[in-house]
Amino acid sequence: MKISHIKSSELITNKWAGGTTTQLAIFPENASYKDRDFLFRISTATVESEESVFTKLQGIQRKLMILDGEIKIEHEGHYSKIIKKFEQDEFSGDWDTKSYGKATDFNLMAREKATGEIEAYTVSDFIKLKVNEDFDYLGIYLYTGKAGIKISNQDYLLNSSDFCSFLTEKEEIEIYIEPIVKSEFIITMVKFG
Repeated sequence: MKISHIKSSELITNKWAGGTTTQLAIFPENASYKDRDFLFRISTATVESEESVFTKLQGIQRKLMILDGEIKIEHEGHYSKIIKKFEQDEFSGDWDTKSYGKATDFNLMAREKATGEIEAYTVSDFIKLKVNEDFDYLGIYLYTGKAGIKISNQDYLLNSSDFCSFLTEKEEIEIYIEPIVKSEFIITMVKFG
């Protein structure tokens, strides 16, 4: 099992129309967001404008979770809703979408037959998580805090904004998380199709 631990200092942040975006993972690894040839992409973004227009992404399903702040998201001709910390919205990249308000968010984009889930955890004490064998990929993003994690008898120390990921090889995985200080994690699980 190949496990990748990317420190926050190794992540690349770019500008987008409404703020900044930081790519945490893209699959396959040689894919490009610009070329839209990825199966899935995981990123965080800041929304720094009071009103932002989302880039249209043909054929891509999106999941967006608020990490900090609050936005009103408006999908023209579909619905609008307010999203607060650790709440999420799922929508088609084909839609005309705007948001109102400033926030930091977490994004999962998937195309073709890929599907995924994102879950937030606030951890003060040791926990054990089980990921079932339905998923092909697992990503762990430490939004705030500092924690030790153990996966398949391998230990990692994650600092704020670090990202750890691996291919699950269709087996049940146990993850042990031991926070050094109160920590907020986002777990991403993806099925390839």
